[in-house]
Amino acid sequence: MLTPVSVLEEIMVKHIVLYKFKENVDKQAAVKIIASVLEPLVGKIPGLQHLEIRLAFNGMDYALYSEFESKEALYAYAENPLHVEAKGHFSHFIDTRVAADYEL
Repeated sequence: MLTPVSVLEEIMVKHIVLYKFKENVDKQAAVKIIASVLEPLVGKIPGLQHLEIRLAFNGMDYALYSEFESKEALYAYAENPLHVEAKGHFSHFIDTRVAADYEL
């Protein structure tokens, strides 16, 4: 049985984002660019434990799935200079963004 302390130690945050590209964006090329700048941030941004980018085959154009050690780590990631710089490589491709975060 888990004690309150062990429950707290196991909490992690899942961050899922779905994106739709602007018209005339080459989806496969864009996803390669996005993955090439975001996936290497694991190990460079504190609290970011996992991140993957995949082309979607239904609904939205691509999905981002990531795991953080805490809500605070997720909030810090959003403003981290490495993340902000990476977004500069692809934000002009994006038309729509829908995100959901939850704790485990």
